[in-house]
Amino acid sequence: MGEVKRVVFMGSDAIALPTLRLLAEEESVELVGVFTQPDRPAGRGNRLRSNPIKEWGVANGLMIHEPEKPGETELVWLQERNVELVIVMAYGHLLRPSLLEAVAGRYYNLHASLLPAYRGASPVETALAEGEKFTGVSLMRIVSKMDAGPVVDREEVPIKDSDDGSSLREKLALACVPLLNRNLGNLLAGRAKEQPQDDNAASYCRLLRKEDGRLDFTMQASRLTRRVAAFRAWPGCFFEVGSVRVKVGGAGALMKSVEAPPGEVLGERDGALEVATGEGVLALRQLQRPGGKMLATPEFLRGFSLPAGTKLAIDPALPLVARKPSFFSKNEKTG
Repeated sequence: MGEVKRVVFMGSDAIALPTLRLLAEEESVELVGVFTQPDRPAGRGNRLRSNPIKEWGVANGLMIHEPEKPGETELVWLQERNVELVIVMAYGHLLRPSLLEAVAGRYYNLHASLLPAYRGASPVETALAEGEKFTGVSLMRIVSKMDAGPVVDREEVPIKDSDDGSSLREKLALACVPLLNRNLGNLLAGRAKEQPQDDNAASYCRLLRKEDGRLDFTMQASRLTRRVAAFRAWPGCFFEVGSVRVKVGGAGALMKSVEAPPGEVLGERDGALEVATGEGVLALRQLQRPGGKMLATPEFLRGFSLPAGTKLAIDPALPLVARKPSFFSKNEKTG
C-alpha cells in the first residue's frame, strides 16, 4: 500500500453519498473531516434536520464540521491538520480564495454536468428539462470563478425518456464512483492532468424556485412533459384553476394539432386530461389538489371538475439557462 494522504470531504446532498463512502473506505486516504451544511428546518413543523451527508458521517464515526459559512476558523483547521486534498460535491458554498490556498489549491469538485455546459446550481434538473440526451459528472479543480476550473476527467451518463429528476440524480451519484476511482491516485499524488474549459462554450443554470414549477402552456407539450419529469421532486409542476393550485405528478406529450388556444382544457381521454399547448397537447395523467393525495387523473376528476373549454391560467416561464451568469441576478431582481 502507498503513502496514506490526509483528505477532507465537503458535501451536503444525497447525490454525494457514494463519493463520501468511497473516500471513507479507501485505504490510501485518511479522511480527517467532513464539512457539511448545518441542520436546517424541514418538513412539517419545521424541525431541525440533518442532511444525508451528516447522518452518514455521524453513523460512521467521522469528524463533522458544520460552519454556517466557511472562513478563517476553517482555514486554520485545515492548515493545522496538514490536509493534502479536498474533494467537494454539492456542498452549497462558494469557497473563498484564502480557503483554496490553504491546501495549495488542491480542491477538486465533482460537478453534475458535462462542463462547460450547465455551470451553476441546478445542472441535473436543467439538463433534463432542456431535453439533453446525455449528461454526466465532471471532475474539476476549483477556482474562484464558479465551476470554471480546469477539468481532469468526465463520466458520461445517458438520459432516458423514463428518467425524472430523482432517477437522474441517482445515476449521476453512482457515476462519481468510477470517475473518482480512476483519478484518485493521481489526485493524491499531485499528478492529475487538467484541461482548461472553453469559457465561450459555457452555459449557466440557476437555483430553482417554487414558481419554476408553474406550467406555461404556451410552451411545446414536449418541453412541458420534460419539466414535469425534471421537477417532480422539487419544485413540483402545477397549474392554477381560479385560486386553486393543482399539482401535476405525471404527464405526456401528444403531437397532434388542435383548434384551441394554449391552456384550454380539451377534455378527458384515455385516462388523461388533455390541455392545448403552444405545440401539441399535454396529457395530464396524475393530479393533486391542495391537502389531497396525488391521484390518477380519472379519480381526481371525480372530485374536481375541469370540463372541456376551461381556460387555465398562463404565466410566462423564466429561462432556466443563460450564456452569462449575470443574467440570472438581473432577471431575479426584476422578476
